[in-house]
Amino acid sequence: MSTLVSTLPQPFARDAIHGLSQPQKSLPSQYFYDERGSELFEQITEQPEYYPTRTELALLETCAPEIAETIGPNASIVEYGAGAQRKIRILLDQLKSPAAYIPIDVSGPFLRQAADVLDEDYAALDVRPVVGSFMSDSLAVEHPDDADARVGFFPGSTLGNLSDDAIVTFLSQVRSHLGKSPRFLLGVDINQDVGTLIPAYNDAADITAAFNLNLLVRMNRELEANFDVTAFRHEARWNADAHRIEMHLISEKAQSVSVAGQTFTFAPEETIHTENSRKFTRDMLDSLCARSGWTISHEWASPGRMMGLYWMEGEPDLK
Repeated sequence: MSTLVSTLPQPFARDAIHGLSQPQKSLPSQYFYDERGSELFEQITEQPEYYPTRTELALLETCAPEIAETIGPNASIVEYGAGAQRKIRILLDQLKSPAAYIPIDVSGPFLRQAADVLDEDYAALDVRPVVGSFMSDSLAVEHPDDADARVGFFPGSTLGNLSDDAIVTFLSQVRSHLGKSPRFLLGVDINQDVGTLIPAYNDAADITAAFNLNLLVRMNRELEANFDVTAFRHEARWNADAHRIEMHLISEKAQSVSVAGQTFTFAPEETIHTENSRKFTRDMLDSLCARSGWTISHEWASPGRMMGLYWMEGEPDLK
């Protein structure tokens, strides 16, 4: 039976004002995921150009029996940024008597709906959804007392949205959520082929464009902003030096916009930087893990090395 726990803070106005006040205007990517944004992201994952989801699903299908054997019975699983909870089903079908599943997501209605469906499909599973940002330092993650293991699960390429310092902060917080013998299954994008990267974030059906522009719609609704959404366009760029795709919203003209009582001016072609999606090498991951108390003990990679899954073991959290 699922019980919804909310630890969602309300810093949207503060973060929007701060980001739009910078020389390079920006908005944190976590605010993509209101109910409409979550729906649009699920549509993105179904587009033919968007390889990460289908590639990682296929990799999980292949590796799930081995991963389940590694996890063992009676484990409590925490999924960070759970979304539609499709990937966890692959693991649940292989796990022996999991103790609990704790999905964390910022979109409360979307999380509730997905958790309720999971509840119905896995009647014996203790589902404990938590509304909040996976970056929050105040998440209330409560495991069953009798769970034999605590395992974090962070599939997809979401880690690539974060800076190195933010990744270290996140991975360090995860260790505290998972207790004295932390284990973590991490999925990341390791594809470096620009020919597949750019179309993946600029699909022909313009779903990614709608997803990006929905940030402006959300600010109009929640922050008393007055963006003319038709006066901005979506663009995805490859930044080779930083190993990342960047998503931007580009102003089509000179304009002024009010957000939460403050006015911001835009020059023609000026951008709001809304998201990064970094593509990792093993050396990059090893360095970040070392800084946050984790060690990668096993790697699974998809054909062509487009997506990778990493089994990580953490230093005990002694608090």
